[in-house]
Amino acid sequence: MAATELARAVAIIMDGNGRWADARGLPVAEGHRAGTRALRRTVEAAIDLGVESLAVYAFSTENWSRPVDEVEDLMQIFGETIERELPELAKEGVRVRFVGRRDRAPATLLAQMEQLEADTVLNDRLRLWICFDYGGRAEVVRAARAIVASGADAAAVDEELVASHLEEPEMPDPDLIIRTSGEQRLSNFLLWQSAYAEFVFTETLWPDFGADDLRSALESYARRQRRFGGR
Repeated sequence: MAATELARAVAIIMDGNGRWADARGLPVAEGHRAGTRALRRTVEAAIDLGVESLAVYAFSTENWSRPVDEVEDLMQIFGETIERELPELAKEGVRVRFVGRRDRAPATLLAQMEQLEADTVLNDRLRLWICFDYGGRAEVVRAARAIVASGADAAAVDEELVASHLEEPEMPDPDLIIRTSGEQRLSNFLLWQSAYAEFVFTETLWPDFGADDLRSALESYARRQRRFGGR
């Protein structure tokens, strides 16, 4: 039985922006903007708490089905976040990588994403993986297609080979997955990587999430025993 200590790799399903805005009589876009501020303070808290890798679910493959106005607002807010929030984190040593499809992102946003990745490539204090236009099932399908296209023999296909064909093979499997807003499901997030992750579900809406919430989740994780299928 493995002793559980600090969760070095954490993933967060950032949920509740819309409900946060509704409760305050604000447009949904303001909830998303508040969510970007929560992201910044959570990343800063993760650095202080010793987390080495943080993956966040920013926009799923299914989110394109939301109302057109909301999707357009989200694209604008992502651009604002890259311009205003993430450069400050980069100065603190955060390396940013975007995980997911890139062919559907607006050209201006895509250029911002690629520039930020290039600007932070040498940073090593914390790795921030922003899952944008990401879906766990689609990721596994693309990996399978890539393996078939490579001509690999069926007998050679194992977990290591599949993992090497995922979106970001360097991204570590999360020790801990946190979901905010009280919902208790994965919603197509990191399906392969979460096989043995521990979960913490909190009632806190994402725009209200911060250092204390992250610390509480890490403390909950530290009290557990990870068995990885053993006893």
